[in-house]
Amino acid sequence: MFQTRQNATTTGSFFSNLELIYHVTVRSVRGGHRSAVIEMIITILQSLVLVVVFLAMYLVIGIKSSPIRGDFLLYIMAGVFLFRTHVQAVKSVEKAGGALAPMMLYAPMNPIVTMCSAALAALYKQVFAITIILTFYHCAVNPITIHDPIGAMGMLILAWFSGLGVGIIFLAITPWFPRTMKIVSQLYRRLNMIASGKMFLVNSLPASMIATFDWNPLFHIIDQNKGFVFLHYNPHFTTISYPLKVSIVLLVLGMMGMFFTRQHVSASWSAGR
Repeated sequence: MFQTRQNATTTGSFFSNLELIYHVTVRSVRGGHRSAVIEMIITILQSLVLVVVFLAMYLVIGIKSSPIRGDFLLYIMAGVFLFRTHVQAVKSVEKAGGALAPMMLYAPMNPIVTMCSAALAALYKQVFAITIILTFYHCAVNPITIHDPIGAMGMLILAWFSGLGVGIIFLAITPWFPRTMKIVSQLYRRLNMIASGKMFLVNSLPASMIATFDWNPLFHIIDQNKGFVFLHYNPHFTTISYPLKVSIVLLVLGMMGMFFTRQHVSASWSAGR
């Protein structure tokens, strides 16, 4: 009765973990609500609010048309959606159950399962919200044309993947410096409000400003995304390879950090923190 189910083979263990990730992902999509519908509506509204805020900001500044030949609101959404996808991936993975989480006391659970579930839930919610908003805008407001939908979707996935890499780094370090990492995470998300480059057209920026933001993978991703969304824009100062390489390195370092933390973590750490 009290025996833990054991998988006889590696394949069985793999599929058991996939099933566990699926169930935890569904739970993460619901958030703190009984129904996932409420959580999805909140996600859509949050994305809409951010788009409206940036639209109002542009209008106050005096910019009333897109710097690229094309739809002005689509230009704003091309940056805002990727920014939100990246930030939500960072936030979700960072807050996933780490080595000190109570859920880790149960045998089937482990940090990899909770991390993957949190990341997949964040991606699902953002893709759903983007699909609903773009469909409504296309049908009810103004028909839009995306030059390369596959490339644009690839940039959305890359923005999520880079957020996954950053989130894992924060997740691995948080048990050692919980209060400090909470502040660092907030600073990172706030910094990306400007450093992501969603408000700028990189080709028109001076070299000094490009050098200031060039370190940020999201800066490259959003600029490349505009090249896929709009026919008349060709990014000259950003690449796809840089954010991909940085994301892979962050992912590997984060996994190593999580393994190291699990080997040295102690339940007494959470007593005084």
